[in-house]
Amino acid sequence: MHNSKTSGIIIIGNEILSGKVRDINSFYLACELRELGVEVKRISVIPDEIEIIGSEVTAFSGRYDYVFTSGGVGPTHDDVTMAGIARGFGVNLVSHEGIKNILYSRYKELVNSSVLKMTEVPEGSDIEFHENMRFPVVSFRNVVIFPGIPEYMQNKFSMIKEKFRSSVFHLRRLYLNCQESNIADILNGVVEKYKDVSFGSYPVLGKPDFRVIITAETKSEELLKTALYELINRLPGDFLVRVE
Repeated sequence: MHNSKTSGIIIIGNEILSGKVRDINSFYLACELRELGVEVKRISVIPDEIEIIGSEVTAFSGRYDYVFTSGGVGPTHDDVTMAGIARGFGVNLVSHEGIKNILYSRYKELVNSSVLKMTEVPEGSDIEFHENMRFPVVSFRNVVIFPGIPEYMQNKFSMIKEKFRSSVFHLRRLYLNCQESNIADILNGVVEKYKDVSFGSYPVLGKPDFRVIITAETKSEELLKTALYELINRLPGDFLVRVE
């Protein structure tokens, strides 16, 4: 889409792939990034395996403006995201003194090798400390590394999200009382003409007054108005219920 920053989201964890835990982090990030004007191009869910993490993150990093990972950053055996990213980019995993100081002040005499594992980051990482954050935000190049616990991830993202803000998307919804098949040819014609407008068509069940929602969005408000005007004028008059 025209002038849009792009992003990819990588959810890391065997617990997601096995169905033990429901992934809500990708949905949260996709909604937030869309609100910021960032286009999410791909969401990937991968296991806690160093080689897979490394290859997936480096591939995303070369393809999109921003990459957001979630999961695999704790003290246990399956927390290998930092090691995977370091492996993928061919850098060392190093202990960060600032993170170490935080952990010693928090755990004191309870600090052990498992706790110290959380101080390790890919060499060259950017570390952002914020007052109301239990643990800093770790970024490596264009990759932002989040924990898997939704509350922690959302707290971190909310504190740094403005740095990703781009020009906004303009979105309109058309509610139609018809079948998708009734308007498919009309919609396809408009889609073909307005390639910089992203259209979606979604059948809806159980609503008495409409059966299809069409969405249209783009970063150009004028282009959106023009495309919608043409679409609405091509539709049979009794199909359109409302526009929001």
